[in-house]
Amino acid sequence: MTDHAKTPVLTMTGISKSFPGVRALDGVNFDLREGEVHAIVGENGAGKSTLIKILSGAHRPDSGEITLRGRPVMNLTPHSAQELGIATIYQERNLVPLMSAGENILLNHEPRNRWGLVDTRRLYREAQEILAGLDVDMDAHVIVSTLGAARQQAVELAKALFLKAKILIMDEPTAAFDQAEIQNLFAMARRLRAQGASIVYISHHLEEVFQIADRVTVLRDGLRIGTFDISDVTENSLVSLMVGREIAKVCVDIASVKEEEVLRLENLSADGLLHDINLTVRKGEILGVAGMVGSGRTELARLLFGAMRPSAGRILFKGQEVVGQTPSRSIRSGIGLVPEERKIDGLVLGMDVGKNITLASLRRFRTAFLLDLGKEKKSALEYMRRLAIRSPSAAQQVQYLSGGNQQKVVMAKWLLADADLLIVDEPTKGVDVAAKAEIHQLMRDLCERGKAILMISSDLPEIITMSHRIAVMRMGRIVTVLSCEGVTQETVLAHAIGGEGNGN
Repeated sequence: MTDHAKTPVLTMTGISKSFPGVRALDGVNFDLREGEVHAIVGENGAGKSTLIKILSGAHRPDSGEITLRGRPVMNLTPHSAQELGIATIYQERNLVPLMSAGENILLNHEPRNRWGLVDTRRLYREAQEILAGLDVDMDAHVIVSTLGAARQQAVELAKALFLKAKILIMDEPTAAFDQAEIQNLFAMARRLRAQGASIVYISHHLEEVFQIADRVTVLRDGLRIGTFDISDVTENSLVSLMVGREIAKVCVDIASVKEEEVLRLENLSADGLLHDINLTVRKGEILGVAGMVGSGRTELARLLFGAMRPSAGRILFKGQEVVGQTPSRSIRSGIGLVPEERKIDGLVLGMDVGKNITLASLRRFRTAFLLDLGKEKKSALEYMRRLAIRSPSAAQQVQYLSGGNQQKVVMAKWLLADADLLIVDEPTKGVDVAAKAEIHQLMRDLCERGKAILMISSDLPEIITMSHRIAVMRMGRIVTVLSCEGVTQETVLAHAIGGEGNGN
């Protein structure tokens, strides 16, 4: 970390904003110094998104003042924010998928020749120079839709660099990244900072905050709880400030694991994706699956749920060989999947909370040719209560819930379906620390009830604290299976990057 000038380049004073029935921000103060990374943390609903949308011009504050380099900024809009050198990179990337990286970087600022046509040679030359300035090895001609999440994020950063942004807002930038990609992003952010940019960094991952931030501001229920130098706080103290109480870190109880196997995989393969997978999952066990993005973790989950077909090997579920598996057969047999992309694969966003919860269990509410709607609603309300799903009612559309509550709706669906094996892919992706603790406790409770869980996660602390055993994948293979006792993040990462071993 470097020493930063005490005079802020940006000051937000007394910022308040209300929406119907919700006071999102209440007199919040925030400042950003030149060449610093200032993190904003808080639970979902704390006001982080509202604050950065005001700064980016997407929302107007009800009251308060914004000054940029000592000058008041009035009626900020997305266009005027960009002209003032403020760029925002959201979790959902703002790129044109069918255009090239270079075309996206210079979008709406394409160089023209003397006939008024786009000078493509100059466009790609300038885009390539910008990518090189970020130390990104990428051909500016590549089509954006063919790039992974991390490479698309690099294009977003290059676009901000081209626009000469001096204030860069990064909202959950590493949601789909593995550890190597996170470090590459941090390296790019540090280059931008060295060039004089100031960065506002929003993340649920506190370990990232401690790696990249110089200062951190904590929001809770629309209020600023405090701003601290990163050296003056710990992860535990930040969590306590964010939620207003302490959250204990509890590891899973090894006593919950039984001898009875729920799942056995024997030499399971899928052409070009998975190779000779051998694994077992027992009753009451959480088997963690770790590995870099592209290692085959998600493909394994899809195959087990029946969304993909194996090319060789055997799947035994509760002692019976599974043949011709499909998602509907998986549901009937007692296998549930909490997918990585809950909004795309796990929920029907236009449907209400109650209907999403009962979606996998409609058979039990059927009477002759009709559904017992009263019984269905009663069951949905019961699981909303049990999982503390925060929603005005079961009739609320699920798209309007926070990320943590949406994830609990997906979990409730499989609890109601009474799945014996629950496959959870990135169970706490994009949720706040309080919801994360609730989801972890829910998984522990399922183990106590004898359920088996196969948990895929890029969050190494989560993998280590929540797993009884850890299967590490690399290039579509299981390279080792580790006991949870004494394992470290470094050990897991070393195997994921280049370790050798045999699954068991």
